[in-house]
Amino acid sequence: MAKEFPLQNVSEPNLVEDIFPYCLPNPLPPLIRFEGPWHETIDGKTVTFDQVNRVKDDLHITDTTFRDGQQARPPYTVEQQVKLYEMLSRLSGPNGVIRQTEFFLYTKNDREAVDRCRELGCRYPEITGWIRAVKGDFRLVAEAGLKESGMLTSSSDYHIFYKQKQTRQQAFDQYIEVVEAALETGVRPRCHLEDVTRADWKGFVFPFVQKLARLSEQVPDHLKVKVRLCDTMGFGLGYPNVAQPRSIAKLCWYMNHECGIPSDRLEWHGHNDFHKVHINGATAWLCGCNALNATLLGTGERTGNPPLEGAIFEYVAMKGDMCGVDTRVITEIADYMASIGVNIPDNYPFVGRHFNTTRAGIHAGGLRRDERIYNIMDTSTLLNRPPRVAITDRTGTDGIAVWVNEYLGVKGTPDEVKLTKVYKIQQWVMDQYNTHGRLSAISDEELAQQVKTHLPDLYAKYKR
Repeated sequence: MAKEFPLQNVSEPNLVEDIFPYCLPNPLPPLIRFEGPWHETIDGKTVTFDQVNRVKDDLHITDTTFRDGQQARPPYTVEQQVKLYEMLSRLSGPNGVIRQTEFFLYTKNDREAVDRCRELGCRYPEITGWIRAVKGDFRLVAEAGLKESGMLTSSSDYHIFYKQKQTRQQAFDQYIEVVEAALETGVRPRCHLEDVTRADWKGFVFPFVQKLARLSEQVPDHLKVKVRLCDTMGFGLGYPNVAQPRSIAKLCWYMNHECGIPSDRLEWHGHNDFHKVHINGATAWLCGCNALNATLLGTGERTGNPPLEGAIFEYVAMKGDMCGVDTRVITEIADYMASIGVNIPDNYPFVGRHFNTTRAGIHAGGLRRDERIYNIMDTSTLLNRPPRVAITDRTGTDGIAVWVNEYLGVKGTPDEVKLTKVYKIQQWVMDQYNTHGRLSAISDEELAQQVKTHLPDLYAKYKR
């Protein structure tokens, strides 16, 4: 028989605040705690992923907003790239949580953006380039004076045979030739293993990466080759004991233990075709990639890349500390991107117009009593976004009281907004639906007029 758990009748609530530190002097998002290792079967033997200690390593984020993020939208102007880069630097903080960002180098607009961003003098994120693994492209990196560049080294037979019309040997030789050219001129190569979750690992990927490791043995530390694992079609899976080539854990383990690429030179780049892009990136962190490549708002080719703002909160939750990150800049970035025409769905996490807005009356009642009941974290402090209520026929008086409090900026108990007067606003709201057949939510402007009419003293006190 299973162990029985008797009811524990307590005098004080257990809010599990060691995991949900909502009300600390310096609030944090809900924390991620691990209680033990993860075991995986690889080549018939059991290997261990020590998640507890992995989160103590130099995990960080890299950005591809100006590269992959531009492949799904009209190009940003130079001014827009400079503005976004400056905000990325402030978001990253002094510890380089957002360690690097990458730019195209093909057009005059690309190269001017690189020059203008470098003129800002920001330490983080470091500016790097991106090219195809051909010698003709490499001159662009040298001309730009960059210390590091990504280079496209497609790894699956889909790409090698059908896109590039090459044999494996031809692709291998071409890639190595460009890597060696980069090393000779003092540029660190970052090899992007395109479509690696659909590739023949032991037949092509591992021999190629082992060659990169041998080349790295011959150069100083600052030139040792990095490897980016590109889940180009979103096929990667984070479940334990998934078969090759879709297993993120197995892929990271082979890179670290069989191919000679340590975690500090290993990076994950994902896509969201199967709705797994964020959790796959976090899984890669836990399994041996120090760097998670992401874009602002998850923009990118087709379904997009890991959302950078999601990676930021995942990072803080794993570390249990803000680590110098200013998450309020996320709201600034979203507001700016909306102002230049980027469409942000209303329910998009952290930045959507209504991501922390409730319409249900019972939820609004909970918010009125204690916002922790229906707010994911202290969004007022962490994002400059207090929880809100959208007013409909289902909101109820509690919801209107919460809306009025937020609109007036009243802190403390709702009694100050004179609930008897709030009932009159509620009656007006219900009349819109029951008498006039309204279908849409009540606008903020309409509600503001009702507050002015029914609560004139408070309106004059707080909104003058």
